[in-house]
Amino acid sequence: MTEPAYLRIADNLRRQIVDGHLAPGDRVPSRHQLAREHGVSDRVAVEAVRLLVSEGYVESRSGSGTYVRQRPRVKRLTRSWYRARGRGTSPFRADMEAQGRAGTWRSTSETGTASPTVAERLGIAEGDAVLETRYTFLADDQPVMLSASWEPLEITRGTPVMLPEEGPHAGAGVVARMRAIGQVITLATEVVTARAILADEAERLDEPVGSIVMVIQRTYTGDRAVETADIVVPVDRYELAYTIPVE
Repeated sequence: MTEPAYLRIADNLRRQIVDGHLAPGDRVPSRHQLAREHGVSDRVAVEAVRLLVSEGYVESRSGSGTYVRQRPRVKRLTRSWYRARGRGTSPFRADMEAQGRAGTWRSTSETGTASPTVAERLGIAEGDAVLETRYTFLADDQPVMLSASWEPLEITRGTPVMLPEEGPHAGAGVVARMRAIGQVITLATEVVTARAILADEAERLDEPVGSIVMVIQRTYTGDRAVETADIVVPVDRYELAYTIPVE
């Protein structure tokens, strides 16, 4: 099947932006110029530009035109299940400290039941009780990533670590919290995928609808799985770097 003309035009402009031929701040050709260059109607050219606006590549300025968006400088996010500096604190906070930034977060927790996907990742039955915690992570008070985590209440109910952000081990990180109740984590499994951002994620992260995010599906395991999480990372803010020990 022939690709729609507006997608071909958008891909051509997208490639020029990615390759650096159109730099941040550069003016994108007008709809009349694009229509003339590609032999299409103005309406088709407008659709191509609208797509790039929704993806966050360009921004429209009233009465001036459309310009390549100034994208944030990409930071490196180190993924290592064991960090000497992070054993008693949050890995996110340790990563931000390494970048000279202040790492904080907002969170809400509530009890619920395991969905089929969460149940499979935790090795429990669908409908079993879990504690779900949703996070907005901030660097220097700016939202940079999101997370939703699930822990089996069979393990944590009635213990001092049931609520991740309350009690004597608040904010200590999963590894340290679980160790406090005798659950020794020996393995962290991560599966990385990518998808379009969801509307509520775009609002919380101040990202354009249509942006692409990485999703890190992380599960901590000892004698059994004790926590699983979906970590949502905007691709225009972070690259992932994995540290893997070799025996």
